[in-house]
Amino acid sequence: MIRASEEHLTAIRNHGSETFPNECCGVLLGDVDGADKTVLEVRRLANVFEPSAEFEATGDPDAVNGASEVGQERRYFVSPDEMFALMQEERRTKRKVLGFYHSHPNHPARPSVYDREWASPWYTYIIVSIMSGHARELTAWQLNADRQAFTAETLLTE
Repeated sequence: MIRASEEHLTAIRNHGSETFPNECCGVLLGDVDGADKTVLEVRRLANVFEPSAEFEATGDPDAVNGASEVGQERRYFVSPDEMFALMQEERRTKRKVLGFYHSHPNHPARPSVYDREWASPWYTYIIVSIMSGHARELTAWQLNADRQAFTAETLLTE
């Protein structure tokens, strides 16, 4: 279960609408108490995705002969430098990286094959559907330990 304020969820929706038709991305920072996560900060991150076959998941319906024909309108990527900086911040501040959020422009708020291939178990992944520039459904997911499927995660609004 993850808790977030309405202000945090509004920030995610706004970020998705502002970056439309491209995907936005960001990090969820906060505290952990057992299996419960509490978001204390939502921080925007740069989407540095550049089309490349190395980033495409096997069996991805958007891939053509193993190479993608899509860009930031269907993919996001957080730079390794940004991930390293987040890990350092986590150690320094004791605030945890709870997960990440991103938008799905003109698509439902459910994980894609690409999302599954690049996700890690335990983290929460919030996805907001942005239809024609307007935020719609917002969902939370967690990748199973076997990395084969996502399970919907309970998202409580405070």
